Amino acid sequence: MPIQLSQLPSLDLIRGFVAVGRRMSITLAAQDLCLTQSAVSRQVHALEERLGVKLLVRGHRSIAFTTKGERLFRSADGAVQQLQDVMGEIRTKGQPHPVTLTCSIGITGLWLLPRLSRFQRMHPGVDVRVAANNKLSDMRNDGIDLAIRYTSPSLAPEGAIRLFGESVAPVAHPSLRLKSLRSAQKLSTVNLLEFDDPRHPWLQWRDWLSAMGWGDAKPQGMLHFNQYDLVIQAALAGQGVALGRLELIQPLIDEGRLVLIDPPKHKTETTHAYWLVHADTHPRKEVRQVAAWVQAEAKSVLPSAS
Repeated sequence: MPIQLSQLPSLDLIRGFVAVGRRMSITLAAQDLCLTQSAVSRQVHALEERLGVKLLVRGHRSIAFTTKGERLFRSADGAVQQLQDVMGEIRTKGQPHPVTLTCSIGITGLWLLPRLSRFQRMHPGVDVRVAANNKLSDMRNDGIDLAIRYTSPSLAPEGAIRLFGESVAPVAHPSLRLKSLRSAQKLSTVNLLEFDDPRHPWLQWRDWLSAMGWGDAKPQGMLHFNQYDLVIQAALAGQGVALGRLELIQPLIDEGRLVLIDPPKHKTETTHAYWLVHADTHPRKEVRQVAAWVQAEAKSVLPSAS
């Protein structure tokens, strides 16, 4: 039997519970709500006391729904999301609504930002908000319209549009005067710039050297970076040789700021590609304009990447 409107718990309590349920973490929920962890925890406790049931089971560094908690979350999450959607539309109606595009830090710095001025010239009335993040976002809940994702075809989200593939080859600054890597001995005279991301071993020197048959090669030294754009910045500074993701850095090669080093074998094609993902199946006009521009830019990346 439905309860009376006057008996509904405060929206603050429901919002806190939904935030925890979406993240399954009080810490992350507190960040989303701009509150302290203790404040969010008190909201959930207050809602449990108001209803007279346990909604969450708290373990060591983990939480889980009770049966009743999961039932309430499914209903409350949908209701709160509807409120978010409608109130967002009401608040922004008649005002410029930026198109939010998210992609990794490396893609943002190396591929997207150098091209954005062209979009601004083509569509001066459309505002774009760039959200650079290496973590996958919940596009709908985070207010994101478009995402450029780097993944394999089998893991690409349903409806994703393939932008371009990826090929990898050594690159360096012209000042190093290094035109080829035709022997393992040649590596003893150069520093290698390493991208420290074990999720993508094909972007690391160990896999590349093994593919060349140079698994035992000893470079002069190695510099390690946790962001790919830092690898390229170090290469531009003449600090060593990087494994270049050619589709991302082709403008730097065209401008002569980096040179492609000729290995015994040609550039390596990876199994991953770059994909454009829409949050909404029926996006507004401005989102369609940004998406069309991204796709047009992708077609001009490299003839071999199409």
